[in-house]
Amino acid sequence: MENTETVRTAISAQPFPTETYGPPFSEVSHLLPALSTTSWGNWDPAATSTPTDEADPYGQAAYSALWQAASVRNFTRGIYSTTVAPTPVPNAELVVPPPLYFTPAGCYSFPCDFMLGIDSAAAQVEGAVADEGRTPAAPDFLVEFARSIGADTSDMEDDFIATENYYLYKQDIERLASVGIKYYSFNIAWSRILPFAVPGTPVNKQALAHYDDLINFAIEKGVRPVVTLTHFDTPAQFIGGNATGLSRRPLLGYLNLGYQNETFEDAFVHYGKIVMAHFANRVSIWITFNEPLTGVDTGPSVDHIIKSHARLYHFYMDELKGTGKVSIKMGAAPALPQVPSNASHVAATKHYNDLNIGTFLNPLALGQDFPDAYKQTIQDYVPLTQDDLAYLNHTLADIAACAANNVSNPHYPQCVSTTEITANGWNEGYHEEYIVYTASVYVRAQLNYLWNTYQMPLVITEFGFSTTASRASAALNDIQFDVLRSEHYLSFLAEVLKSIWEDGVHVMGAFMWSSVDNWEWGTFSHQFGLQHLNRTTQQRVYKRSIFDVVDFVEARMTNSSEC
Repeated sequence: MENTETVRTAISAQPFPTETYGPPFSEVSHLLPALSTTSWGNWDPAATSTPTDEADPYGQAAYSALWQAASVRNFTRGIYSTTVAPTPVPNAELVVPPPLYFTPAGCYSFPCDFMLGIDSAAAQVEGAVADEGRTPAAPDFLVEFARSIGADTSDMEDDFIATENYYLYKQDIERLASVGIKYYSFNIAWSRILPFAVPGTPVNKQALAHYDDLINFAIEKGVRPVVTLTHFDTPAQFIGGNATGLSRRPLLGYLNLGYQNETFEDAFVHYGKIVMAHFANRVSIWITFNEPLTGVDTGPSVDHIIKSHARLYHFYMDELKGTGKVSIKMGAAPALPQVPSNASHVAATKHYNDLNIGTFLNPLALGQDFPDAYKQTIQDYVPLTQDDLAYLNHTLADIAACAANNVSNPHYPQCVSTTEITANGWNEGYHEEYIVYTASVYVRAQLNYLWNTYQMPLVITEFGFSTTASRASAALNDIQFDVLRSEHYLSFLAEVLKSIWEDGVHVMGAFMWSSVDNWEWGTFSHQFGLQHLNRTTQQRVYKRSIFDVVDFVEARMTNSSEC
């Protein structure tokens, strides 16, 4: 039989008309305190000469001292030391794979303004951690922290190199645009913008220029930038300067990210204002915190998070007069009762959702007090006054949600038991490894919970599927043919469509995790990438999933003539 397979190539993102979402920096610089800018070189632990500007509290010597105090081991650099000029993606790489045999049925369309994008995080992709003025941040210590507590670190690596996106960002954006990705969410590294972290210290002009160019290049290629201000990458100064700060066991979260530090709130607001003022004219969506619960240590942690978020929201809306959106990215997906008819399961679910989600969204989305689950669990919580609630209320344009008691209670502080096993003994979905299950059947219920509880538009972020690192030794063609990942994405998005049209939930968009197999908080073993990474050459290779998802969404987008 003759092969009649149709050969198609991906349709690239197209440049869009110039859009502005706020005034240029030149018109709003007066809203910031007087700022000094400077630049620094790279830190090299093997350097044979030392800086001679010890008298300057923020000079190269002071910069190097922060790295010396960090006591990082086995420091390494990647293969790049300057920004790489992009090259067009060859047509041969843009050939769409053969269609999947089974695809979700349905006649629904995505709304005109639905956003399909890809998420990333600075610590997980940038590398170049000690280049051009960047100072130590919490992720730089994860492996050393693991060593200090006797954990098995045989499969762990530091973030020193990652995917070298800091120098390869133009090629990365070129590759996303070439397959039709129109939104790119990334985070700006605080310890690059302000190497000494706090107000009154110099701003790194190299860092501002870097992110300015990243934003401009994305727009040039038809990709809209989405900016997160912090993604677990708190500057080291807030956790004591080295790995020992991570050893503090948080009361509610999973890692000490310094949010409880008494200087954190003012410092974060200062940093956020600098970044927003510089880029508000070109960035339409801002995320203040990524998954804030992860770094919660004590009650003051939550207080500092929600109040600094609200202060930046009001700065953007009231002072910058921005026309975009400001939100916070929640990390805990809503829990569902294992047995809906079981009253104790329902009560446990409410407790879990109140503690993990309501703690932040009650005040920020509804202007309501903390839920009892939080106040009963965190003894040193900071009470909210009526003035606080009025200031915090509705300081979210939407809810970005990752698809991802007493101390004697063995389940403290959650005080409930969670499971991925259904009441009938089956897994909730396919589970290759790590923490992700293909549990698309529950998506509608989770979106309904958030919509009905908080009545705010939703954006799904960081939804993806991890495969094992053992696949890295497979033939490249086999790695690229990631049908399981495609099926996960398409079934998930099919449920999103049902949620929009059958349940009336306002879902604004979905951002996939991740662009490329990247550094997953201490390891490369968990591979979420829509592109394969050759870690020797840093070459990226598309997997079929990125074509399948773009095809699925574009084929179901509402015709522009109907918008």
